[in-house]
Amino acid sequence: MYTKDQIMNWLEEVKDPEIPVLSLVDMGVITGIEIKGEKVKVEMTPTFAGCPAIDAMKADVERVLVKNGIEDFLVRVSFDTQWSSNMLTERGKQALKKFGLAPPPTHNFIFDIDILDHVACPNCNSDNTLMKSPFGPTLCRSLHYCNNCRQGFEQFKPL
Repeated sequence: MYTKDQIMNWLEEVKDPEIPVLSLVDMGVITGIEIKGEKVKVEMTPTFAGCPAIDAMKADVERVLVKNGIEDFLVRVSFDTQWSSNMLTERGKQALKKFGLAPPPTHNFIFDIDILDHVACPNCNSDNTLMKSPFGPTLCRSLHYCNNCRQGFEQFKPL
């Protein structure tokens, strides 16, 4: 028999294809695990409705379940829970920073330009930074520059 905690530990193996230092668990994409007898149901909530990686992530979750002996399962992509960057774990935020991305601040769902403007540099921790563009290489990132260490960096935007 399996437990929710055991399955969550197994799913730590499934990484975000775009940011491979983050597991889907640390991203908060795994939003539910239900166990009924031998059947396991895993719910996933994508960060964006049009996330191009969701099928790959779903297949990776299925692969991990099979690898760990679960044969009767359903992996469901659901928008019942709306994903927000507040769902990132502290471990996930630290992984983003080590990867060179400024983690998003925790927020109360009030978004204005100030929440993007005042970002600590992931390289030197200075807040003497400037947002160069709210639009980065992907929908979830913005571009910044640190006036102290003179490095450009991206922020995983608060959503």
